[in-house]
Amino acid sequence: MAACRCRITFPIRCTSNSNNSHDPNKQNMHKIKIKGTCSRPHKVDSLSQTAGVAITSVASVAENPSHTKEQITRQNIPTKKQYIDAHRQGLIIEEGVGYRQKVVIRSYEVGPDKTATLESILYLLQETALNHVWLSGLLSNGFGATHGMVRNNLIWVVSKLQVQVDQYPIWGEVVEIDTWVGASGKNGMKRDWLIRSQATGHVFARATSIWVMMNEKTRRLSKMPEEVRAEISPWFIEKQAIKEEVPVKIPKLDEKARYAITNLKPKRSDLDMNQHVNNVKYVRWMLETIPDQFLESHQLSGIILEYKGMCEFRHCSISM
Repeated sequence: MAACRCRITFPIRCTSNSNNSHDPNKQNMHKIKIKGTCSRPHKVDSLSQTAGVAITSVASVAENPSHTKEQITRQNIPTKKQYIDAHRQGLIIEEGVGYRQKVVIRSYEVGPDKTATLESILYLLQETALNHVWLSGLLSNGFGATHGMVRNNLIWVVSKLQVQVDQYPIWGEVVEIDTWVGASGKNGMKRDWLIRSQATGHVFARATSIWVMMNEKTRRLSKMPEEVRAEISPWFIEKQAIKEEVPVKIPKLDEKARYAITNLKPKRSDLDMNQHVNNVKYVRWMLETIPDQFLESHQLSGIILEYKGMCEFRHCSISM
């Protein structure tokens, strides 16, 4: 794909700050709306501009090996449904179709206030989703792809993600994350999460998402093959972490946007196993657009992302 758009809306919760309470420039800022766009960069006319860097990189990087038998052995992916994963402290729940994992909030997952960052929470959602598929016995060698998906050259891509945060977990706190899947139309899959305190049962956050399939070779969206439907539909349940609401239309932003960061170029560390920018990275880019003085006196309480396309390694982005 040549371009990617990501729409995002942030409900923001104010935190008390006596120094800012009388500043008219910092009031009435209850919601920030940001839209990012991504397009291909201009071609470099002269090879000499990048030749030195390219030669150094090639000399220091070995060729990536294929998926070998040794890798399969090291991963030890289950070929049959498992009910307990002692290594990840996970287990199957919800009458054999849901998944629960115990997680300790680590030092590198918190910010200056010692609470988990939104980015860390999103990574935990991603990890528990993959571990759910791991225990199901359906995981092939793809990024959460089933055996039927791999046979049809299909991968999962997220089209929408919504997160509501009531309270952020703190450093060292033990949380439980529940996740489950359901149907979304004819060709999509819905995945929901609940994050709660293990000690008190208090729900910290809720999340819901919609996933669709893309052909890995053509990079086009695909219908769900019947063999894939047969694999995943027995795991579908009717349960909602977030009540469905009327979608909020996000106004289109242009060059007149109040805040903007241009020329955002993905790093290799931004890519996932599907060779495109991981969906969590977009959130980091967008949060960096918000002024520090605003983030210091507010707390993010919710986020809605709509992924309109795919951003790859050599694309340039604008967050505004």
